Amino acid sequence: MIRVAETAADLQACYDLRRQVFMGEQGVSETEERDGRDNEAAHVLLRVGDTPVGAMRLRVVDGMGKVERVCVSPDNRGDGYGADLVRWAVGYFRQSEEVKGVKLGAQTHAIGFYEALGFEVYGPEYLDANIPHRDMAVMF
Repeated sequence: MIRVAETAADLQACYDLRRQVFMGEQGVSETEERDGRDNEAAHVLLRVGDTPVGAMRLRVVDGMGKVERVCVSPDNRGDGYGADLVRWAVGYFRQSEEVKGVKLGAQTHAIGFYEALGFEVYGPEYLDANIPHRDMAVMF
């Protein structure tokens, strides 16, 4: 089940998954991971049964939905949960009249993953938390 985090426990599960993936696996500093924008975002949690397996945060920036901090627990990768999260986010933003599309900063190794979900690359490569990224978007 995918839903916007409704309880403190849901929100903590989102933060725990992000800590495990971004800080633990990818070496992102806590300062960069917890960038001060969490209070302006909707946090989304994917559970399988009672187990949190994926998370992301969503914001609206300049009329575009922005998907950030997409992560899936290592034990659950390859099961389609990342794609489920991104599709859910696009549907979530599609419901808003103020949003004209969805954008994200993709780690370069994940560009093909997002392209398969309809996103297109734009702009130059850049470093975010010392990890190469490219911006991607899908317009409505």
